[in-house]
Amino acid sequence: MRTAFTKWGNCLLALLVALAACSSPEQQTGQPPQDSETKEVYTRRRIVVADSLIRGRVLDRNDSVLVDTRLQYLLKLPRRFPLDTLALGLLLGWDSTTVRRRIAEALPYPDAPAGYPVQLRLTAAEAKRVRRDSADWPRLAVVERHQRTYTTGAAAPVLGYLSSEAQAFYRQAKRYRRGRFYRLRNGGVETYYNGLLQGRHGYLHPLVDANGQTHGTWAKDTTFRQGQDLHLTIDVKLQAYAEKLLGNRRGYLVALDPRTGEILAYVSAPVYNAATLTAPDQAGVRAELLEHEDMPLLNRPAMLANPPGSVFKLVNAAVALQLGAISPTTTFRCDQSLISCVHRHPPGKNLTLGLKYSCNPYFYQVMERLINRVPDTLAVVDTVATRHTNLELWRRHARSFGLDSVLGVDLPREAPGFLPTPAYYDKAHRTTRWTYRSIYSLSIGQGEINLTGLQMANMAAIIANRGWYYPPHLVRSVGGSGPLPRFLIKHRTLIDSVHFAALVPGMVAVMQRGGTADASSLADVGITVAGKTGTVENDEGDDHAAFVGFAPANKPRIVVAVYIENAGFGATAAAPCATLVMEKHLRGYIAPRRKRWEKRIQHRAQNGY
Repeated sequence: MRTAFTKWGNCLLALLVALAACSSPEQQTGQPPQDSETKEVYTRRRIVVADSLIRGRVLDRNDSVLVDTRLQYLLKLPRRFPLDTLALGLLLGWDSTTVRRRIAEALPYPDAPAGYPVQLRLTAAEAKRVRRDSADWPRLAVVERHQRTYTTGAAAPVLGYLSSEAQAFYRQAKRYRRGRFYRLRNGGVETYYNGLLQGRHGYLHPLVDANGQTHGTWAKDTTFRQGQDLHLTIDVKLQAYAEKLLGNRRGYLVALDPRTGEILAYVSAPVYNAATLTAPDQAGVRAELLEHEDMPLLNRPAMLANPPGSVFKLVNAAVALQLGAISPTTTFRCDQSLISCVHRHPPGKNLTLGLKYSCNPYFYQVMERLINRVPDTLAVVDTVATRHTNLELWRRHARSFGLDSVLGVDLPREAPGFLPTPAYYDKAHRTTRWTYRSIYSLSIGQGEINLTGLQMANMAAIIANRGWYYPPHLVRSVGGSGPLPRFLIKHRTLIDSVHFAALVPGMVAVMQRGGTADASSLADVGITVAGKTGTVENDEGDDHAAFVGFAPANKPRIVVAVYIENAGFGATAAAPCATLVMEKHLRGYIAPRRKRWEKRIQHRAQNGY
């Protein structure tokens, strides 16, 4: 045993000697540097260029400050209850119910002991009153500290939080099943752009002689850089409005400018207040969010990929047009024996009418032609190889929409979604001889297809632009410069623009009389909307509602994608939310005839159904 220990010690000693031999002579001797001729010894110095780093602000597209580092006032309550909530309320200008609610929100769990430390945020006026009456309340203490302050309750997943201020949330999250999941995926722009927001100190590293003269440097100097402001693409007023439309329902809404890829509104529902995850008096609210069955802390537009439903018929039609499987005038019977339609409608005699009525048999046959298509150059047909080749060709064209891959939005995490491959079906069916009938759900955007909310919105932006897009992003400028360079790179699909133009008449017809979303038309205010509804079948409950669209149809300025879980038909649940957001953005207000409609949607959102 001793022999083995001795051998191990000898090996370790040899390793240390080797490392010492590789280090610089200065590191070996520990001697300060000196002039080779005069032998004068120099002193290493480290000089701070500037020591007043100020973290940058976060502003919306109209320069409204959303997040800033400001002085906060915290009221520390005495460790021992009971507390005279009525008297405290009179001191602060609150009623006793508000005092009890604020204290309950500050406790991490309902049965927290009476001596649990509690801090309540105060306004400057409230803090002044407490200090003025400090003689009557000797056990109350007001503490001041600088912290990131949210001036809005909206856009919580976008704004995110500063990691150093979210330590209490991290500790709470460890007690819950989803704690690690939330910690990794919800940092927003505060985390993504942390280095630019924080800035950096500048340091000089001179070698100085006894007279204070500089003789070169002993390390590389660093340049001081003040924290940069972030100017978001978000319109905070539109964001707050969109959040009222989704409220406590599960789902998402993404609105963007197709001309630039700038995200105008980004809603992940159920919504919560932006300051909740870092506020010292919101531990109880955080506990509710962590335990909530609807998972409000999940960043749905970026992280949750779902089957898109009938909105994906737009992609299938574009690919089929490009590959010559159909033309805009192609006619198919509404054959209910192939696949059923969810509603009665006139026959879809061409692509425009097929989109207008969202005819499932029509798009079943579109996809069937695409998958079973046999090139004229083949004399002998191998149907198995042909199906594999055609499915891979379909997938290659669909991926050029930015699907089955991350779009690169400026948030910490993003899911890629999924498009099936031939190998996937070979493995799933345990044979290479699967047929179109076993994968036909792709024709209506179901089955194995999964898209994120960002991909749904970007897909609509591509159609609005007739074949190209800029990656969706949340920051339009950092300091005085523009967005990150990669957001200025134009991406093109493998589909010719003429085929996207062929889709638009059908999308416009969707919003006209007889179309699946005619009730959501904005024609009365002179806005032509191009859209597509989707109703996603759900085996575990009510169907999910989906909608994508853009307006004005001829020169699009806004694209909206909406997905509401368990809400039923896309036409009745998702489309109204999308067109209200379009109208709000394009006109600034909602027409009187839709006010009752708007109020009903907001009421449902508030009650979560």
